[in-house]
Amino acid sequence: MAKQVTIYSTATCGFCKMLKSYLQDKGISYDEKTADTDQKLAQELYEKSGQLGVPFTVITDEEGKEEGILGFDRGRINEALGL
Repeated sequence: MAKQVTIYSTATCGFCKMLKSYLQDKGISYDEKTADTDQKLAQELYEKSGQLGVPFTVITDEEGKEEGILGFDRGRINEALGL
């Protein structure tokens, strides 16, 4: 099973667009949760990250362990995904 990638984003977030484009270029699929259109997703983002900043990427490995990465941190994303 491959790692699962979830991105919390907002419609107006430039770094979110850059992150999604970067992952698409690498052939990495992801689920997107738009926190500015759904209050439940905003609450979920806050519970996972302790804040409301986006993009917030959650990478879940084969054992269910989650790694949260705030912002478009290319180095950490590459490391977490083994790129």
